[in-house]
Amino acid sequence: MAAATASAAALPASPAGDADNVRRSRILSSKLCFDVPLSKVPLVYSSSYNITFLGIEKLHPFDSSKWGRVCDFLIKAGVLDKMRIVEPLEASKDDLLVVHSESYLKELKSSLKVSIIVEVPPVALFPNWLVQQKVLYPFRKQVGGTILSSKLAMERGWAINVGGGFHHCSANEGGGFCVYADITLCIQFAFVRFNISRAMIIDLDAHQGNGHEKDFANDGRVYILDMYNAGIYPLDYEARRYIDQKVELVTGTKTEDYLAQLDKALEVAKTNFDPELIVYNAGTDILEGDPLGRLKISPEGVAMRDEKVFRFAKEINTPLLMLTSGGYMKSSARVISDSIINLAQKNLIDLSRCPSTS
Repeated sequence: MAAATASAAALPASPAGDADNVRRSRILSSKLCFDVPLSKVPLVYSSSYNITFLGIEKLHPFDSSKWGRVCDFLIKAGVLDKMRIVEPLEASKDDLLVVHSESYLKELKSSLKVSIIVEVPPVALFPNWLVQQKVLYPFRKQVGGTILSSKLAMERGWAINVGGGFHHCSANEGGGFCVYADITLCIQFAFVRFNISRAMIIDLDAHQGNGHEKDFANDGRVYILDMYNAGIYPLDYEARRYIDQKVELVTGTKTEDYLAQLDKALEVAKTNFDPELIVYNAGTDILEGDPLGRLKISPEGVAMRDEKVFRFAKEINTPLLMLTSGGYMKSSARVISDSIINLAQKNLIDLSRCPSTS
């Protein structure tokens, strides 16, 4: 037996083993998970998140300045001090290579390719250096925010990245205004940085999260609860096979029915899986009137939804990271900020003081 073991040890490492070692090295050498002083609250945002590109960003229904307006509302409401917001770093190429392939990142050097992913055709007409600066840089900052938020959640119990949630992007393919797979990236970082082995994704955006579903296909370490309108984009039937718990809604689903189905789904998730980190994709495209989500959830329903998920995490004593994801109406920013205020009022988060160090 000893001889067999020695012989096996002498064999060259497998390509899969080499890839894992490279990934681990990239994660451990990353600068994204820096230490944040306790004087800051675990709410992550940068003015660089907002996309302004000669006005052509208005050709997509997504409100590409909503992230800044969320923070403005919170500051004006007196619940958030601007000086206590955490600003992330931009994800570097090495950070992105933890999940993305070299070939995919090379494709992003084509303005045409980027225009297809972000669904704004005129982007194809601009030189790529400008597209990198005006479109891709804001996305890379948000990726950095998602990864840093995972660290803050593990340390403080919760964190909110006022951005991120690019759940249509997988390791090798972007789409649906999602260029980088921040959800997959933050979970891979958590596996290595925080030595966890079980993560749960609760995806309550109106659209199916086909990107992370493909990335974690048949990966028992990740449990995916996805509640979405089954009759709209992306209609990715292959990815649906990888959802551990799917709740398929119909166009026009109203608040009461929505919340009842969510309660049942969370109860099932509680009995089926014991996560060490929850990534909550909290899209507001479920709102009534959203042109792409096509559901009929009230603003109060969104606040109740978020409260239910935060209470779920608290009940099972699991750190939670919230991402704001999709939302295609100007009212989304106000709804998000009102929901965050509600979470603070219910003592599910604390934006007013430093956490106790005792």
